[in-house]
Amino acid sequence: MRRYAFIFSVLIILFILASACTNLGFSRATGLPYEIAVTTKKSVWDGEAGEAIRADLESEVPGLPQSEPAFRIMFATSEDFGTLLAYVRNVLIINVDDKMYTTVNLLYENNRWANDQVVLTLNAPDTQSIVDYLSLHEKTISRIFTKIEMHRTAASFEQHFGTGVRDSLKQKFDVLMHVPYDMTYTRSGKDFFWTSNNAKTGRMDMILYTFPYTDEQTFTGEYLIAKRDSVLKINLPGTFPDSYMATETRAPVDYTSITVRGKYCGVLRGLWKMVGDKMGGPFVSHIRLDETNNRIVVIEGFVYAPETEKRNYIRRLEAALYTLRLPGEFEQPFVEPLNIK
Repeated sequence: MRRYAFIFSVLIILFILASACTNLGFSRATGLPYEIAVTTKKSVWDGEAGEAIRADLESEVPGLPQSEPAFRIMFATSEDFGTLLAYVRNVLIINVDDKMYTTVNLLYENNRWANDQVVLTLNAPDTQSIVDYLSLHEKTISRIFTKIEMHRTAASFEQHFGTGVRDSLKQKFDVLMHVPYDMTYTRSGKDFFWTSNNAKTGRMDMILYTFPYTDEQTFTGEYLIAKRDSVLKINLPGTFPDSYMATETRAPVDYTSITVRGKYCGVLRGLWKMVGDKMGGPFVSHIRLDETNNRIVVIEGFVYAPETEKRNYIRRLEAALYTLRLPGEFEQPFVEPLNIK
């Protein structure tokens, strides 16, 4: 009996230590990319405020051939949250209390209950103020969590990346970039580079090409689509005679701008097609000016996965685009600090 009592005592001690480590945030966050745990009162979730939150988090991902939500939501009431979802990687807490809050505010916190976890807290005096806030700040919550997931993925490429592709890009183009480690198939052309995982399911490809910078009209959607099509027609022929990759202009092609490493970066997002074939899928490009060499550097990811959803594939490639470093940026980190605004 004493032996069993001793074993039981040891198990209790180990359980307490494990619980303590968990509470200190030593365990790694659970869940998959683009999953989010939401917790609030059931009355809030079932009302207009909950509907507004769901509309934000389940908004369509742009540039996909079919509708896919930005996030998969897992909901638990405030009473059940701690035992079910407290260790999920993305957490949204919604507090509604007119005695504690006078306006809506968002609070951001890292590693609250687990490592690599982000908790966003939305505080509001009443549910109507949440509805008004999300109407004024459209998709703000999904944008924040998307940026967080992009940062996580880009940071992971610093540890696990394709060394062959990195070395080839450095030698041929004098740029540094980390791409997914399973992208091992490569081909080079004049001012052009292609790599792929060549997977039968969920195929992901990336290309990089350059051309001289002439004037500011380069950074327009119309010019960049035309340039993209001319480059792809030469460098990415299809299986059948006279088939080649091109931009699918019958669907919206979105051109926006962001700031990468403190400098302008064009973002082209839409669908590609194979002229003379039935292949197609989503793509996203980053277009940057290499001031040292007075050239435009375009880095792009595109996906071919007709049998499944494409959100996570294209977002994985998009995260890799942020690791590109041009001449003069080699001493900077591969992944910029995450600034949530």
